[in-house]
Amino acid sequence: MTPAVHLDRAVADPIGLITDLVADVEKELGAETVRTVVAAVAGGRAKSRRLAEALAMRPAVLTDGRSPAPRAIGDLLIELRKAGASAISPPVCVECGKKLRTLQRQGQDWYCSVCGQETTECTACGNVRRVGFRDRKGLPRCKMCPDHDDRDPVTVVHELITAIAPDADRDVIAEALRRTAPQRAAYRQRLVWALEENPRLLTGEGYLAPHRAILRFIDLLQEAGVAGIVRPACPRCHRVVRIDKPLDGQRVCRNCIAKSRIEECVRCGARREPAIRDAQGRPLCPNCLVTDPANIEICIGCGRRRRVQNRTAEGPLCPPVAPCRSWSAQSADAPRLAPTPV
Repeated sequence: MTPAVHLDRAVADPIGLITDLVADVEKELGAETVRTVVAAVAGGRAKSRRLAEALAMRPAVLTDGRSPAPRAIGDLLIELRKAGASAISPPVCVECGKKLRTLQRQGQDWYCSVCGQETTECTACGNVRRVGFRDRKGLPRCKMCPDHDDRDPVTVVHELITAIAPDADRDVIAEALRRTAPQRAAYRQRLVWALEENPRLLTGEGYLAPHRAILRFIDLLQEAGVAGIVRPACPRCHRVVRIDKPLDGQRVCRNCIAKSRIEECVRCGARREPAIRDAQGRPLCPNCLVTDPANIEICIGCGRRRRVQNRTAEGPLCPPVAPCRSWSAQSADAPRLAPTPV
């Protein structure tokens, strides 16, 4: 097939294209095994199309394992190797050429755990080494100079909160802190340092939180009935809603993030948050995305090619019209209407 045909198929049948490209190289694995691996890695329609397009543009990555390439291709190579592929190359570190079983990524390049680490001057000892830690001010340190804090994080936070609510229960605070980041002690420590630097985060200024977990901590304290703790309002629309999206040094709500991203759709001219970008990087609004010819499908209710309104276990349904509404109301074992020819 020509590259143009490949790219057309990457839109119409991305899983099939990826499976065929892999099968052309890997003769040891059966087509069904390859397809199962591909489907597991490729995910949804948008991701599978991007993966198919990248492989169609440079199928040699299957045998040389070299970046630049999307992360999904590296994941695909790793999973194919786990499934028993021998002709498929594992991902290769862009610097040292080491074959990788897991990978780190910087941009479109893949690195091993050694080459992928940042190197700079350690804030504590002054030596130029790989960054092992970030201290409480966010400055780099090498592995020989961790930022130790021997204080009990619960005690530190309890003292901060009792300055606001003298009757606050230490056990309640300890449980809220544990639930904020149950598997990440180092992250909890950074949270404590941030609260210590600015206790007002707990009394209404949470929109300035440097870590999203602080907002979770505030919610847990409020649920536990700790007096004086204030859920922050969105600094743009002033609503007390979830505000975990960073924007210009503040945390804002999803609605304000959408407004900040408004662009003119290249097709219809509507000013909305882009749902996707075309091959030239131009914005497309949600309506133009779902009505794009590449995204319309045959409705299992009426048999027409229309934009997809709902997806069921049996297949896609178009926007509500009489035939499709009546079909969706049928029981699973009722006879279906035969689709009309397209």
